[in-house]
Amino acid sequence: MEWTDDGIVLGTRRHGESSAIVEVMTRAHGRHLGLVRGGSGSRLRPMLQPGNTVRVVWRARLDEHLGNYAVEPLRLHGASQLAASHVVYGVTHLAALCRLLPERDPHPEVHDHLTSILDQLDEPRIAAVEMVRFELQMLAELGFGLDLGSCAATGSEDDLGYVSPKSGRAVSRVAAAPWQDRLFRLPAFLSAAVAPSSEDIADGFALTGYFLARHVLEPRGIAFADAREGFVAAILGRRSVARSAQ
Repeated sequence: MEWTDDGIVLGTRRHGESSAIVEVMTRAHGRHLGLVRGGSGSRLRPMLQPGNTVRVVWRARLDEHLGNYAVEPLRLHGASQLAASHVVYGVTHLAALCRLLPERDPHPEVHDHLTSILDQLDEPRIAAVEMVRFELQMLAELGFGLDLGSCAATGSEDDLGYVSPKSGRAVSRVAAAPWQDRLFRLPAFLSAAVAPSSEDIADGFALTGYFLARHVLEPRGIAFADAREGFVAAILGRRSVARSAQ
């Protein structure tokens, strides 16, 4: 069996003397692993760094086998970009999010959004906004999408400012008035094309973090990797984003 696809390196682990098992988020074949012979050597190791875009040719005798990758570079990160702490944390967190998806299950829209984020990762504020949107997308892909398009109480699409922690639906400012302290704030950048404030970014990660933990991580008995908190802290100057709905 054989196929060719473009993908983003999520991670590698050494295998034997010089080979590596490489995990790639491909567009048509999902999150897929394969063996790269010589992948731990000095020639291929720089190409197989997480976040790099590569073209892979996968070959195996049977579909259920690990198989072998032949890899060629398409887009590699520069040293200056990788020197930024939020970039390193961001790439690690993005890989962890992709691992929430079943292996070999195609998610082309996730691949495309991941590619877009990596292209903008050196711009901290843009990267933060796109990371929040990516976490929302992951919730939807896993069957727990939030409804942020209309008010849960009135059906109105105007003046949405909060999100219910119980239903995951948006609530207008007027309808939310009696219960504001029990709701999550809906960041303005999720409903309009506006520049995000630090508070909006923190609110965005509090919102997505709550629902990811509740619906995805806790049922699996896992927690967020430290890279998520590191990314947010690097973007916001170590401002805490921890918050729980009452």
